[in-house]
Amino acid sequence: MRVVVTRPQEDAQAWVRKLTQGGLDAVALPLIDIQPVQDTQAVRSAWQRLPQYTGVMFVSGHAAAGFFAARPPEAKVFCESARAWATGPGTRDALLRLGVREHQIDAPEVGQFDSEALWKQVKNQVRPGTRVLIVRGADSQPGNQSQGLGRDWFAAQVLAQGAQVDHVVAYQRRVPVWSEQQKSLARATALDGSVWLLSSSEAVANLGVCLPSQDWSQARAVATHARIAASARQAGFGVVLQTRPLLPEILASIESLR
Repeated sequence: MRVVVTRPQEDAQAWVRKLTQGGLDAVALPLIDIQPVQDTQAVRSAWQRLPQYTGVMFVSGHAAAGFFAARPPEAKVFCESARAWATGPGTRDALLRLGVREHQIDAPEVGQFDSEALWKQVKNQVRPGTRVLIVRGADSQPGNQSQGLGRDWFAAQVLAQGAQVDHVVAYQRRVPVWSEQQKSLARATALDGSVWLLSSSEAVANLGVCLPSQDWSQARAVATHARIAASARQAGFGVVLQTRPLLPEILASIESLR
């Protein structure tokens, strides 16, 4: 039984190594292509405004990496007066690697890892008149309703508290351009009992672009959030299991499909 890892290339390779060490046959087939923004002026300006923000929400590790890649030379460290908000352990670890101090980071510790869980942890920091910055990526398919739901929901909660929300795009997400070999692999794994590891609703949408006529009724998937699981079912996956984005739980879900 093969596991198809659909995260962006660098993340996918890291997860392939983890799953292989866990005794699984894993292969990377990225469904999102990560690229830097062409113009970093907006990000540099956001760095200069950091003291104005109560919290800076990073939607992913890629958002953190893109934001810090455009850091102006005079901004040696993340502003001490601002909190760094992460939706899960992966984003939290990325912020730590980039030099944000642990005591400045708020992230869900247990349970679910998403915008809703983060809001429960940080909502008491948001008051009328405060400002929040959301660091995000540019959607690969603008207008797709499955994209940015958690991010937009979080922004709505901030606004409902009477606070102000600013957004800055720190990286670009694109639909990958698959080779014929990758397309053949995808078609085969839709039929041969392989398990697709899905970690983004956007990735599911991109799959429909890469293989628009593929029948997924015999395909199996493990999704790391309820929204992603719903997207996979809507795309036609015959079997969809939901789990948290933690290695032991992902391994257990995959093993349950043997």
